[in-house]
Amino acid sequence: MNTKIAITAFSSISPLGNNPEEIWKKYLNNQHCFSKQFLDQQETSVAALEAESKQIVAEIRESDIKYKFLDDSVLFALAASRKAIEKAGWGKNDIFGINIGSSRGATDLFEKHYKEYIDTGKAQTLASPTTTLGNISSWIAHDLQTTGPEISHSITCSTALHALLNGVAWLKSGMADKFLVGGSEAPLTDFTIAQMRALKIYSRINQNNEAWPNLAFDFEKTQNTMILGEGAAVCCLEAGEKENAIAYVTGVGYATEILEHNISISAEADCFQKSMKMALQETNLEEVDAIVMHAPGTIKGDLTELRAIEKVFGEQIPLLTTNKWKIGHTFGASGILSLELALLMMKYDTFVGVPFAKHKKQIKPLKKILINAVGFGGNAVSILIEKA
Repeated sequence: MNTKIAITAFSSISPLGNNPEEIWKKYLNNQHCFSKQFLDQQETSVAALEAESKQIVAEIRESDIKYKFLDDSVLFALAASRKAIEKAGWGKNDIFGINIGSSRGATDLFEKHYKEYIDTGKAQTLASPTTTLGNISSWIAHDLQTTGPEISHSITCSTALHALLNGVAWLKSGMADKFLVGGSEAPLTDFTIAQMRALKIYSRINQNNEAWPNLAFDFEKTQNTMILGEGAAVCCLEAGEKENAIAYVTGVGYATEILEHNISISAEADCFQKSMKMALQETNLEEVDAIVMHAPGTIKGDLTELRAIEKVFGEQIPLLTTNKWKIGHTFGASGILSLELALLMMKYDTFVGVPFAKHKKQIKPLKKILINAVGFGGNAVSILIEKA
């Protein structure tokens, strides 16, 4: 990549909190963020926003009459985006692009509107505009009063890192100097949970009796343990070297597999092998200090990604980790929340492993970290970041 792409700010709202110091403290403890909600007609383990973050979202909803009818996925993204551009120092006169994606979009609103239609035979006036996928980036553009390009998309669970890919492409092309990218997801709804249970991938481990209801990174588990979480995260990208850069994007890779099944990837995750090799083509493998894996907590998902890493790195396997044992799978936001973990580990030069898994010891500073994400159908993205 000839043009340097700087990450100049990052912000998130998730089960870990909404400010970096609080989030880092939670990463350093060995407690998960799961609680129980009654969803899909039964008690269900989920990773929900904590009280302070819920209050922030509620205040945004009440701040403007137009925001009262928006889905949480939009409000989560608004909360993260406001903080990010403030940290980056972007003002009202700055022109910047926006690409915030979501896998499911306005799931809660859609379910409510559809139920009302079934019950009454009538659809609400705002049913369509508030549930269309493109309303996340457009509402952020409205809220931040920017005039740059705004893009929304859904590429399943790799959505947020595809947004980052788009931002990098716009900046490298010279068509933009700044881009706000990320993902948002509010999937803790009856029908969404029911869909995951229908796929037989949702965790059946009782968190009241077991320490770890999500066994992401346990490569010997005998049952699927994916749990859904909610949240949003965004980062500010700028072209060139920047004094306020917190990291640089030094490699990007992507790949899509030929489908063998609607939801599966191959035994050695060919898509991940291709995306990682593309991201690493200008980097010596021994320079990669850690990988934040996608590892959703399913038997096949975790193991195939590990095999792909072994194929690419051979004997030079870096430190490996994931955050889904702690905050669950946030679908379209998951890749950008993995990027957050990578940025924090770099900042504090401290590797955060999975408490119930064996790890190699950190023996050198964390300067280059690879982040992986993949969605249904094998839409893989790998992003290599380097400490500024």
